Amino acid sequence: MNRVRLTAAALLASVAVLVPAGTGSALGGFPIPSLPTDFLTEPFSGTPATANPLPHEEIKQNPFLSPNGTSSMHDDAYASDAYEVSGPLGNNVKVRSAWYGVSECATVAFDSQHRMVGLCGDLQGFKMRLIDPTTLRTIGNDLLTSKRNLASGENPFTSICGGTYFSLDSHDVATVVTVAKQVWRVRVDAAGFTKLGSYDVSAYVPGDDCLVATLPDWSGNIFFVTQQGRVGVINPTTGTIKTMQFPAGEGIYNSISGDETGAIYIVTDHALYAVEADASGQPQVRWSQVYDRGSVQKSGQLSQGSGTTPTLIGDDLVAITDNADPQMHVQFYRRNGANGDRLLCQVPVFGAGASDTENSLIYAGGTPDGPRSVIVENNYGYDGFQSTILGKTTSGGVAKVSINPDNTCQVDWTNPIVSPTPVPKVSLGNGLLYLYAKPKSNPLDDSWYLAAVDVRTGATKWMQRTGNGIQWNNHYAAIYLGPDGAAYMPTLTGMIRFKDQ
Repeated sequence: MNRVRLTAAALLASVAVLVPAGTGSALGGFPIPSLPTDFLTEPFSGTPATANPLPHEEIKQNPFLSPNGTSSMHDDAYASDAYEVSGPLGNNVKVRSAWYGVSECATVAFDSQHRMVGLCGDLQGFKMRLIDPTTLRTIGNDLLTSKRNLASGENPFTSICGGTYFSLDSHDVATVVTVAKQVWRVRVDAAGFTKLGSYDVSAYVPGDDCLVATLPDWSGNIFFVTQQGRVGVINPTTGTIKTMQFPAGEGIYNSISGDETGAIYIVTDHALYAVEADASGQPQVRWSQVYDRGSVQKSGQLSQGSGTTPTLIGDDLVAITDNADPQMHVQFYRRNGANGDRLLCQVPVFGAGASDTENSLIYAGGTPDGPRSVIVENNYGYDGFQSTILGKTTSGGVAKVSINPDNTCQVDWTNPIVSPTPVPKVSLGNGLLYLYAKPKSNPLDDSWYLAAVDVRTGATKWMQRTGNGIQWNNHYAAIYLGPDGAAYMPTLTGMIRFKDQ
């Protein structure tokens, strides 16, 4: 670890002693601490927006997941990252924060009572955490799902093994992968969590390979994927486990999506795959297509390849990015029909030598008889939280890309706003894109902002400051919209809530 990284870690550690984590087993009794230099920036800039819903296609509901918008990091089985609910418009936004210590809840779902269900990482490991959506106080005790082995030399701020993704079903049961190579079934209840059981898949995941993500298909089969390119299927009735492996050297560093045909879509650092379970439960490749992975792992990436979870659009498209030189491309593929070249169109985004993403594309509306759109965020230059301290920031940029009925595609607009790492979200209900912004400033000002951008025009409508300092960095955690329209931003040290008044 170089000196800059040590300095950033020391800063984070020093912030951790400013405020106690909580009282007893509960967390969130104190706000995320602010620094005296908060006065350097305006708390709110811009103009409140007027809701202007986006026309869009149906995002199909997986019967084995909780209602769309509540089930996972990417909101639904299509990994749309889009919500029907209207998020904050910027009308006298109330900002509330809760301090959880050095602990980030990167994946959040919402149970049937609209409570927040988080999978949260800290130096001890990964924990399920139940959170009141209004006060942000924790409910009951956390459930430790994975212990961290710091002696292994693993970087706890970059590892995605056994603690980044989970899914929630309509019965308030979460499916969680663990570092111990198990897939847990955990019920959310009044006291917090009850472990219902687990599937041990260690015999199918040898050596230093690890579990990354899990998702049910439309028949209820539990799919899981590993960092070294293995795909597994668990029959939840019999407990039978069957696996396959992609070609040697292909790794998986992101989540997965699925559609009503039974296909599960997976991006490795070499290719895009559609995989399905056959009648016996054996996973098999339905189709695959190699993309341009470029020549190097770029700044801001976890691997040399696409940083996207496949985003499904309507009943016929899947969108990802490649990792081409000198610019990455947003790519649209056809999901159905005969095999062969499935790439319909692609378009380069952002500057030459300064473009990559480590976040999913965001569905931004449209219908088959007109343009259909996605949003892409530029994460180039983010090499850890040391990249955004002392007034520094990353390359930045966010763009809207559309595919037309004739299968041509184009960049509709590019906004230079710097949003280093969050999974952005679109509110189909009001037409706004939500980002977590970190403008370049001076060494005393590390202010972070929730930003709202008009999806149609690309204009930044407003920015609401959260606070100044490393403790406000989201470090790859996603933005979420709750069922009541509040927005949430997990950070390295807690949770932030934004709600119009």
